Amino acid sequence: MKSNRVIEAALQSAVEDGVFPGAVLAVRLRGELRCLVAAGRMASGESEVPVQVSTVYDLASLTKPLSTTTSILLLVQEARLGLHDQLCHVLTELKGSTIGKARIRDLLSHSSGLPGWRPIYEKLDQEGAVAVSPDHAERTKQRVVQLIRDEALIYDNGEKSLYSDLGFILLGFIVERISHMTLDQFASEKVYRPLGSEPLMFCPLLTRRPADRSRFVIEQKRIAPTEFDPWRKRQLHGEVHDENAAALGGVAGHAGLFGTAEAVLAVSEAWLAAYHQRPSILAAQLVRQFATRASHVPNSSWALGWDTPSTPSSSGSCLSSMAFGHLGYTGTSLWIDPICELEVVLLSNRVCPTRKNEKIREFRPLIHDLVYREYVTGR
Repeated sequence: MKSNRVIEAALQSAVEDGVFPGAVLAVRLRGELRCLVAAGRMASGESEVPVQVSTVYDLASLTKPLSTTTSILLLVQEARLGLHDQLCHVLTELKGSTIGKARIRDLLSHSSGLPGWRPIYEKLDQEGAVAVSPDHAERTKQRVVQLIRDEALIYDNGEKSLYSDLGFILLGFIVERISHMTLDQFASEKVYRPLGSEPLMFCPLLTRRPADRSRFVIEQKRIAPTEFDPWRKRQLHGEVHDENAAALGGVAGHAGLFGTAEAVLAVSEAWLAAYHQRPSILAAQLVRQFATRASHVPNSSWALGWDTPSTPSSSGSCLSSMAFGHLGYTGTSLWIDPICELEVVLLSNRVCPTRKNEKIREFRPLIHDLVYREYVTGR
């Protein structure tokens, strides 16, 4: 493995500049792991534990491609769902509503017309409907479907794109309704276990559930903390950072997944292998369709469940136009360039101690350009 001193120095500099307390970066090129390095500490302070390459991070919105989108693709692959199916055909509660007429591909491409975000957790809290765990979330899910159904669309289906957590919450419910399994159980059984991508899981501190006897528990000391949450009135350490996901018991289509950099790479590898028609649990034709910028949405960079490079882009200026990736609010990202077969995973807890820290916006494109020069062009 090539010396990673330049990358290590860049990560350490970011730690010193306050971009994040610590981070892990993994780089794979043409199937070979070229870089797996850690820098900094679990949280700010000299007494804090140093980050290891095996540190588990709250992946935030990487949940969307790694869990929900991959699960949806498998259901389409098995002919249990169609990209042009209307939502109301699966979530029958949506019949007669404007969002019920939207199609699966509209949610995947963030073009359904739904708002980007709403503080659903506050409404659930007022109603005493917050789920205490995934096993006690059914009533909460039914209420969330109602709340999203009653949202007025801010534009017509397919008119434009607006990144929407609400759309992916619905996609998570759709996976569950079709598979008759919870999203975390479906993803574990159909994606993570076959790919050996453990630890990649929701609710990492949760004890084993009767329906998932193979589940193992992550020690809290291996998990990077995020921030003190005024709503939950505690420091979050192994609990999902996103409040709406937390209100759903920790398992949601838009957020809730935890994992290591190498676990993320295991799912990334399945997408890249299928893209190049190599053996994979995913169908090549569908992977290319999902990873290609959606032509049906004007002026959008979104593919189906994935973003593509725009100007400017968190992926930097070097990746090809065929690249696809996603960001996570807590300070995580995954970018895949199928042209040079480059995969880059950055995991951090930039929200520790506060989400007001947005220095990672400038760091992300710089580190991706540095990685490209170090490992692809060699200059």
